[in-house]
Amino acid sequence: MNAQIQQLFDNAKRIVFLTGAGVSTASGIPDFRSANGLYTQDKNAEYYLSHRYFSSDPEGFYEFCKKNLYFPDAKPNVIHKKQAALTNQDRATVITQNIDNLYEEAGTTHLIDFHGNLYHVYCEKCGETVPVADYLKSRLHAKDGGSLRPDIVLYDEGIKQDDIMNSVRAMQSADLVVIVGTSMKVYPFAGLLEYRNPNAQVLAINQQKLNLPCEFTMVQTDATKFFDELQV
Repeated sequence: MNAQIQQLFDNAKRIVFLTGAGVSTASGIPDFRSANGLYTQDKNAEYYLSHRYFSSDPEGFYEFCKKNLYFPDAKPNVIHKKQAALTNQDRATVITQNIDNLYEEAGTTHLIDFHGNLYHVYCEKCGETVPVADYLKSRLHAKDGGSLRPDIVLYDEGIKQDDIMNSVRAMQSADLVVIVGTSMKVYPFAGLLEYRNPNAQVLAINQQKLNLPCEFTMVQTDATKFFDELQV
């Protein structure tokens, strides 16, 4: 670990981690946009994950989600754990595009699931939350026959207003912004950079070099190696 980079973390009072699929690949969850990812292999994947498809073919949507999105054996890796540790010191907030629940499992306290969470499931008819185990057995609510769905942001749905406002507030108060495992190309998530505190340092940790619309420090490495060495 570069001493200068370690010092950035040591000196930071408010860190924001902006994270994506690259954080969870080390836990065995594929990056859907990679060469062998779901979006590359199945050109209709975005449609299958749209609200339009959920409404028109709820059974097809259910089967697609069960087959492609749930990885029950996945466990948090060192990236989740180190970031969680920093949130537990009240020094960091994680804003993630991931919907896999691994940050929750790692005990992350200041967390914004920008695109929702697969493991929060509710009934569209009555609004009641149900255990994910029930959903994986049936797409219908045993209580009233309503359609169950994971609380994730589908294509053609908007991000929750509270999540946007809380993310913007976190960005405005951060003195260090750390981008991990995301290309920062998917909007509106990528647009959060525009709301950063102008005095904040921006650090990107990624295996591929990134192009960002601001001044930043690029650490081109495997994020698991980086966080393994990071002292928190």
